[in-house]
Amino acid sequence: MNDSKDGILKALLTLLGSLLAALKDLLMAGFSYLSKQDPERELNKPPGSKTARSRQRKIIYFALALILTLFLFNSVQEVQSTEIPFSQFINLVKEGKIDKAVVTERYITGLIRPDDAEKPAQNFMTIPLWQTDLAEMLAANKVDFVVRSSESWLSNLFFNWIIPMLILVLIWSWVMRRTTAGGAQSFLNLGDKIHIHQDTQAKITFDDVAGADSAKQELKESIDFLKTPEKFQRLGGRMPKGVLLVGPPGTGKTLLARAVSGEAQVPFFNISGSEFIELFVGVGAARVRELFVQARNQAPCIIFIDELDAIGRSRGGPVMIGGHDEREQTLNQLLTEMDGFDTSVGVVVMAATNRPEVLDKALLRAGRFDRQIVVDKPDLQDRIEILKLHTKALTLAENIDLSIIARRTPGLVGADLANIANEAAIMAIRVDHNKVEKEDFESAIDRILAGPEKKNRVLNPSEKRRVAFHEAGHAMVAEHVPTGQPVHKISIIPRGVSALGFTLQLPVEEKFLSTEDDLKDQLAILLGGRMAEEIALGSISTGAQNDLEKASEIARNMVCNLGMSKKMGPLTYGKRQQLQFLETEASEYRNYSDETARLIDTEIMALVEEGETRAREIILANKSALEKLADLLQEKEVINREEMMALLGN
Repeated sequence: MNDSKDGILKALLTLLGSLLAALKDLLMAGFSYLSKQDPERELNKPPGSKTARSRQRKIIYFALALILTLFLFNSVQEVQSTEIPFSQFINLVKEGKIDKAVVTERYITGLIRPDDAEKPAQNFMTIPLWQTDLAEMLAANKVDFVVRSSESWLSNLFFNWIIPMLILVLIWSWVMRRTTAGGAQSFLNLGDKIHIHQDTQAKITFDDVAGADSAKQELKESIDFLKTPEKFQRLGGRMPKGVLLVGPPGTGKTLLARAVSGEAQVPFFNISGSEFIELFVGVGAARVRELFVQARNQAPCIIFIDELDAIGRSRGGPVMIGGHDEREQTLNQLLTEMDGFDTSVGVVVMAATNRPEVLDKALLRAGRFDRQIVVDKPDLQDRIEILKLHTKALTLAENIDLSIIARRTPGLVGADLANIANEAAIMAIRVDHNKVEKEDFESAIDRILAGPEKKNRVLNPSEKRRVAFHEAGHAMVAEHVPTGQPVHKISIIPRGVSALGFTLQLPVEEKFLSTEDDLKDQLAILLGGRMAEEIALGSISTGAQNDLEKASEIARNMVCNLGMSKKMGPLTYGKRQQLQFLETEASEYRNYSDETARLIDTEIMALVEEGETRAREIILANKSALEKLADLLQEKEVINREEMMALLGN
C-alpha cells in the first residue's frame, strides 16, 4: 500500500516538474520577447508614457514569475529523489552501488547504480549522521562526491540579491512618486496643505460670531467687494489687497475670517504660516506661488494665512548659525505675489497675528496689508453675547444670570468663555444635575481662573488658620480702600500648582485704564494678606510671595513707565527689547545712570511701604472683624459675599 502511495506521489511530482519546465520555457520566451528593442510603432512614444510604463511593468512581472518558477522547479527536482535510510546508504557505499553523491550540510543526494545496465540510475536522498570517516569511506569505495552548501545557487541568488534589490527599488519608486510635484500625495506639493471649504460644508456667518461689532463692520466691505466688485470700480476705487486681523489669542480672528468667507459664499483657502516652511530649502516659496495660482484660478476667493508672524518676522539682524534664509525667501515670495496680483480679480488676502510688532515693515506698507483690524478682548456686553452663543446647546437652570457670569470674567476672551460653558456642563454631569446650575458655573470659573481643586492636599490646622487670616486680610483691605472692587468669594481650598487660597473680587463696571489712586489701592490690597498674618499671628510666611511679586511689578511700572513719581518726573526709564534667538525672557535696555537707578529703587520702595502702611492701619482698625472672618473661613472653607456681609454688617 505504501509503495502504491509512493508511486502516485512520484508520478505527481514528475508531472509537476514537467509543467514547471514548460512554464519556465514559456516565461523565458515571453521575457526574451519583451526585452527586445522597442518596435518602430513605439519609437515616437515618450519614455514616461502610459504604454511605456505598462511595458516596463510587464517585464518586471515576467521576471518575477520566471524567478519563482525556477525556484519551484529546483525544489521539485530535489523532492523527486527517494529517501533511503542512512544505514542503507552506508551499505550501498560499501557494496559499490553509489554512482555519484552530493554532500550538503543537511542531506546527501546522488544516484544509485542499477543492477541492470539497461535500467536508469535511481535518485536518492538521505539525512546523514555525520562522522569524520565518511569522506575516507566514500573515497575508498571509489565514489565520486562533491560537497556543497545547503542552499542552492538559485535560493542564494533569490534571497541574498534579488529580494533586497526589489525592496530598494520599491522604496526608491515610492520616494520618487512622493517627491514628484503635481501629485495629490506629494509632501512637496501644496495640495495637502491648503484647506478649501466647499459649499457642501456648513457655512459660518457673522451670526455665529458674537461681539466684535467694529471688526465685523469693517469686514463687511470685503464681503461687498467679493459680491459686487463693480460698485467699487465704478468710482475708480479699489479694495485693499490685504486685511490684517490683530488681537490677543482666542479673540476669534480665524472665526471672523471664515465668517467673511461664509457671508460672501466663496472658496476659503486656509493655511498656517508655519506650514510654508519644510525641511527642504525653497519649499516655502514654492507653496506661496502655488497658493496664489490656485486662488486666481478659483477667484473670487479668500486667502487666509493664520499666524503670519511665523513667516513675516522682520528681516535683518545678526546672522545666526543655520540662518533664516528659507523663512526670508518665503517672505520675499509673499511680498512679490501681493505686489503682482490684480485686485480686480476678486482675491482678498487676510491674515491674523497676535504679535504685530515683530512683522516686517514691508508687509504693513500700503499695497500689501494696508488695512489692520484690531480684534480686542470683549467688553461686558460682548461677553454676555458670547455666553449666550455658547450656552445655546446647554440646558440652563432658571436662576442663571449670564450678566453676572460676564461680570465675573473680565479680561477673558471668547475661547475662555466657551471653555467655561463647557466646563460648567461637565461639572453638572459630574454631580448628576438635571440642568446646569449657578454653582456649576461658579466652579467652572474658579477652575479656569485659579486652577482645579487639590482635594488630596490637606492643610494642617495651623496652616489652615494662617491661610484663613491671609485671605481675610485681602478681603478686609479690599472692602475699605476707596477704589477697591467688591469681594465676591473667599476660599482657602488649595488650587492649581501652588495657590493655597484666593480672594475673588467682582468689578462693578468695565475699566480700560487705571489712575494713580487705583494702583496705590491695589498695592494695599496685595499687601493686606501679609499684614494680617503679621498682626494676628505675630509672623509672616512664604504664602505672600506671589503678592510681593505683583506689588513690586506694579510699583516699578508706576515709577519707570507711567510717570507716577514726583521725584522721577514724567519720564520713562528703560526700554524692553524683543526676544532674540534662544532667549527666554525679553531683555531690558538700561538708558539711565547709576544715580537714577538708586532713585528709582528708592521710589519703588516708598510706594510699597506706603501700601504696607495703609494695609496695616486698616487691619488694626478692624481686627475683631478680621478674626470673625478668619474663623468663618476655617469652618466653611468657602464663603461668598452675602455670607461675609451678614457676618460683618456694614
